[in-house]
Amino acid sequence: MREINNVLICGIGAVGSIYADKIQRFSPESLRVLVDENRLKRYRENPTVFNGRVLDFNYILPTQNDFKADLIIIATKFDGLEEALNNIENFVYDDTVILALLNGVTSEKIIAERYGRDKVLYSYFIGHSAIRSGRNIIHDDVNTIVYGSENSDDYENVQRVKEYFERAGIDYKIPEDIMHSMWLKFMLNVSANQTTAILGLTFGQMLANKKCMEFAVNVMKEVQAVAKAEGVRNSELLVDETIEKLHTMIPEGKTSMLQDVEAGRKTEVNMFAGTVIAYGLKHNIPTPYNRALKELIDAIYENQILKEKCENFVII
Repeated sequence: MREINNVLICGIGAVGSIYADKIQRFSPESLRVLVDENRLKRYRENPTVFNGRVLDFNYILPTQNDFKADLIIIATKFDGLEEALNNIENFVYDDTVILALLNGVTSEKIIAERYGRDKVLYSYFIGHSAIRSGRNIIHDDVNTIVYGSENSDDYENVQRVKEYFERAGIDYKIPEDIMHSMWLKFMLNVSANQTTAILGLTFGQMLANKKCMEFAVNVMKEVQAVAKAEGVRNSELLVDETIEKLHTMIPEGKTSMLQDVEAGRKTEVNMFAGTVIAYGLKHNIPTPYNRALKELIDAIYENQILKEKCENFVII
């Protein structure tokens, strides 16, 4: 069994920076952070500051071919996945394992279509929200990579990653049913991220607001219905499990989508509500709550664009 040593990270935002920092401290010579020419220039001029420390990584460009990755961690936003898949091409070889710490339930299929099912393990990040402001990121180090496979043929790769995470001091969890776990995280994101982004609520405020929680549960039930149609086992447990997970979040914490809205960044609504709506159409399941969420979040983003245009408009 080939040991994992060389690691490539694509995306050093709020999540990617957590693991880039951990691996940099464990084995800096075996880590590369993948960037394009524009990002390389920006990061060198304005480096990431993580918990008050300036991070100086070994950056690598997509055109280089002198590094072969045993493990590739993709930690971009969903709308950056296609670019990431193009950029990692020179670093993938026969034994490479790919983990995508993206939100959602569709990225692994997209990666497998490009690089082969044998290279991809299902995975996601769970932990306390990181606070990002520009290139400054603050995180309390409560984080776990949940990963695994529903295919017994992937056992060796699951073990290779396990051994590496233990050597590098990375918290991980390998659930018995990775697909159930993936949909549980998806339900949490779809119900909490979108609702709080519209209402401007922290986790604690969301849980304390009875009407908000009633709405969120209806959102969860739509996810539950499409999960069942997709063959997810024990889907009837997902709503109660999601509510239980919500109660473990820091009360003053903000979802990543609320932070995106507050910063005027594009959100992941297409991956959340958009995916639920698409599965609803596929299985003839109504999804009115997710349709409403998508319309409202799209309207918020359009308003931000209009506001920026007005602020940049100068009367001569």
